[in-house]
Amino acid sequence: MNPYNAAHTLAKALRESDEFKKMKEAQETLKNDQSAKQMMLDFRSKQLELQKQKLSGIEVSKEQEEKLEKLLEVVNMNMVAKRFLQAEYKVAVLLQDIQKIISEATSEIYDSELMGLEEENGEQE
Repeated sequence: MNPYNAAHTLAKALRESDEFKKMKEAQETLKNDQSAKQMMLDFRSKQLELQKQKLSGIEVSKEQEEKLEKLLEVVNMNMVAKRFLQAEYKVAVLLQDIQKIISEATSEIYDSELMGLEEENGEQE
């Protein structure tokens, strides 16, 4: 099978999957509910702020993490936002599973020694 054809088949299957359909539906519902949408945008903004902080090497305090968790609890009280987050999570799991399958299939063509990933043991061949 041609890999490009398989990729197009996979893309079609993703678009037609329940996970994608529910995500699109949840996304549209969220866009049409200004209160839930603003709540979600506020949560994402705080979440992104902490992620940037972590990536910059700046320690995230326990208080900051707790504040984000409490904000998530509030977001989850809104059924529109909660449905969106659940749908988003299911799509993420699906995509991670597919990525894992692809990685496993391609792992045999990547030689860790040639990629410089094996540690030198002091011996030369």
